[in-house]
Amino acid sequence: MSAQHPSGGLTPFPLPSFMQKIPPFLVLGLLLGAAPLQAAGSSSQSALPAAPSNPAATPRTRAVLAFLGSLEARTEGRILSGQFTGFASQNGKDLPARIHELTGQWPAVVGVDYADFHKDGSDIATQAANRTALAYWRAGGLVTVSAHLYNPANPAGGGLRDKGVDLDSLLKPGTDTHKRWHRQLDEVAQGLSELRAAGVVVLWRPFHEMNGGWFWWGDKSPESFVRVWRHMHDYYSRVKQLDNLLWVYGPNHGPTADRFYPGDDVVDVTGFDAYTDHVDPDHIKGYDALAARPKPFGFAEFGPHGSQNPPGDFDYRRFLDGMRKHFPRSTYFLCWDEKWSPANNLHARELYTHPAILNRDALPKGLAGDAKH
Repeated sequence: MSAQHPSGGLTPFPLPSFMQKIPPFLVLGLLLGAAPLQAAGSSSQSALPAAPSNPAATPRTRAVLAFLGSLEARTEGRILSGQFTGFASQNGKDLPARIHELTGQWPAVVGVDYADFHKDGSDIATQAANRTALAYWRAGGLVTVSAHLYNPANPAGGGLRDKGVDLDSLLKPGTDTHKRWHRQLDEVAQGLSELRAAGVVVLWRPFHEMNGGWFWWGDKSPESFVRVWRHMHDYYSRVKQLDNLLWVYGPNHGPTADRFYPGDDVVDVTGFDAYTDHVDPDHIKGYDALAARPKPFGFAEFGPHGSQNPPGDFDYRRFLDGMRKHFPRSTYFLCWDEKWSPANNLHARELYTHPAILNRDALPKGLAGDAKH
């Protein structure tokens, strides 16, 4: 930003002191936040607001959102590559290195999940996932976090796939369910707070696939779901002061993908999950409704074949071609681990070296990592 000098030259405006202490790219992100970004190729042709849903978001959080919102206007380097590295045990933490061995490129984004699955059910465990996330951030990559939450209405714990849960019971003070829910919220918040203390911006994707009936929070009353989402957003933003989060609404693909949308004021990014070999509107539904939202959009999860037992023979060029042709607002993807990953399928190099793909080393300096990155 500059002002016209009386002599005709350009004299820079003095920046506020807090801007003088952050990298130039982050200053650009903040300045972009003063004006909306146009959604190139958006079916709604609406502007993408660069301001995060949390008004107290950090400068770097604002810069990451502004960068995501700017990608649609590009012709090259407009889709961020991403790889999930596993649940709390981080069994897939070596997948980004494997992708680098195969392609010469690092994913722009890594994804972790705080669920700790064990023989007695599931709990929340953040340490190993945070180690992976922090190391990748410091190397210059972006981070997304999800959590396969356990059912707070189940006194025995676990219960990821329990049926018949009344979501409104989570918000009734004084009940055991409410107490267990807040205990779980605090466990997750502790992990996210550790990342905040390290300066990590998190694409936070809670309650994923809420339009499906396979998780305890799924396929419930949309009104109840929205209340629970908005309560979490308020609690994490205002009470826990997690100003490093960008909130990702991530349903499963399908005709109900938009039904549980909690509001533009509590969502920063949208994206759906899809497990299929066929990357086209006949097999992946719900795009138009999500693409109409004034938010950056992507494939929050992708895997070939289906949700079980992929054979590991998928041609990942098909994913790229289908995404670009049929889902043009896509600005990122996160491939699942194990045999869904490009590292364990075909043509990972062609995916990662295509001009449309933006990998870690091509991210703007200072967007992620230490300030000196």
